[in-house]
Amino acid sequence: MSISELQMGLIGAGGVVVVGIFALNKWQERKQRKAAEALANVGLQEPVVGEPAAPGADRLEPVIAGEAPPRPAPSEQELRDASARRVPLLPPEVDERADWVVRIESIESVVAGQFCHAAAQHLDGIGKPLRWFGFSDTDNRWEPLNPHGASRYHWLCAALQLVDRRGAASEGELAQLAAGLQRVCDAFMAIPLLPARAEAVARGAALDQFCAGVDIQIGVNVLARDRALPGAKLSGLLQTAGLELLGDGSFHARDDKGATEFVFSNLEPVLFTAEGMRSMTTQGVTLILDVPRVADGVRAFERMMKLAQHVADALGGVVVDDNRSPLGDKAAGMIRSQIEQFQGQMAEHGIPAGSPLALRLFA
Repeated sequence: MSISELQMGLIGAGGVVVVGIFALNKWQERKQRKAAEALANVGLQEPVVGEPAAPGADRLEPVIAGEAPPRPAPSEQELRDASARRVPLLPPEVDERADWVVRIESIESVVAGQFCHAAAQHLDGIGKPLRWFGFSDTDNRWEPLNPHGASRYHWLCAALQLVDRRGAASEGELAQLAAGLQRVCDAFMAIPLLPARAEAVARGAALDQFCAGVDIQIGVNVLARDRALPGAKLSGLLQTAGLELLGDGSFHARDDKGATEFVFSNLEPVLFTAEGMRSMTTQGVTLILDVPRVADGVRAFERMMKLAQHVADALGGVVVDDNRSPLGDKAAGMIRSQIEQFQGQMAEHGIPAGSPLALRLFA
């Protein structure tokens, strides 16, 4: 059957209309997407291509060249809606080298206290430190989750520490956490974004191996010679030197920022107490420097040695090492070299001694 010129013209005109409608739809869709992207605050990841505009947003109409209609500033509700649809960056307190991080998205905001209560029921028995954060849409930042708080969040974050002094997290521990998180999220109609477990387990094992290689403590003892060391005089010497007796039964020497540099403890199996030291005596005391947890290990060691010698001279004792051999200048020099070596390795690995990450890993 032949096609007349009229029919051909109608077909051609129809094709032009279809193409025009398609182009107009694409143009409007692109304008709407850009408007939605403008609602995102700094610190959020870029939106997914094709993401719909925010609910309630004004419809975008074609703008004649030369006309620039004023764009109203996004409302607080629009900002919250926009940030709720995008994946926030990780909280600055977490470190993916040492943490298995699970972000949780909830379409309807959840109350912090209610979520923490449910998490405590489903995540009982997790063996590694687990920290929680909630993303504030108003402040555009992560904040630690208050287990008794009434704040509401569209995004939450669980960070499981992969390594501590007990070793690395196992595949079973991560599987237990993943299953528990899924149950909690099901109760709140939320979605957990679970990273790969096998990669996290391998990363944790490698980090644990490194930590084990630099995890050293330096011990120095002061032993009594002719008579036992009197507790009252000992307490006075330590307080004058600026040490503080804490609830763990040891005196703590602190740095300028208040962090513990070394501890001074009883060598006998009796804890120091403020009341007990008035009448007690001991055959020896020990000073311990935890190398990975001290920012300037050499300086802390010098301070520790100076205090040990001061106590020995004042109370008639002698400074010895762990083998109860006199600790001379040569042995002290070797210890300084070891401290420099191990703390140098930590710095090269990106985990400086005494840093917040080091304090978590060596706890």
